[in-house]
Amino acid sequence: MEYYSWILAFHIISVLSWMAMLFYLPRLFVYHVENIDKKDFVDVVKIQEYKIYKYIGMPAMWTTIISGIAMIYLSPELFKTGIWLHAKLTVVILLIIYSFSLEYFRKSLENNSCTKSGKFFRAYNEVPTLLAILIVTYVIVKAVSIIFTLIITLLFAFIIYMIMKPKRVKNEQ
Repeated sequence: MEYYSWILAFHIISVLSWMAMLFYLPRLFVYHVENIDKKDFVDVVKIQEYKIYKYIGMPAMWTTIISGIAMIYLSPELFKTGIWLHAKLTVVILLIIYSFSLEYFRKSLENNSCTKSGKFFRAYNEVPTLLAILIVTYVIVKAVSIIFTLIITLLFAFIIYMIMKPKRVKNEQ
């Protein structure tokens, strides 16, 4: 158990690095698609997208997973403290899927075959925030509230709806 705190610290640092990529990469996608006609700008953004995903995001994701597995290995009794760890791990799996989806979009943007809009990527950028709120809450509270989970999910569904809804144009008379 003497190594547990060191692994926990490394885990938190890894999560922070991973989340930085998850928050920033979709924002780069917004800049990419909204400035597609500016080749020099897009070329720079493509390099940034590649580097943040390959050099920061993926190593941080894998070190998060490995350190998380190590903590569970060192402290398997965590599974006996309630359903919160199962819920957290379920949400972490969604975050991993989200990470791989970013690579899909990065490659399609790199190949100029992406048809998604800046509005889509603005909305898509909300996903890791929702998942992070759920993960942090489950870990700190060591419980799962269905009501809290539902309220937070509905709030983010509303935010995404507001981002994605078409703008109304006032009729000038």
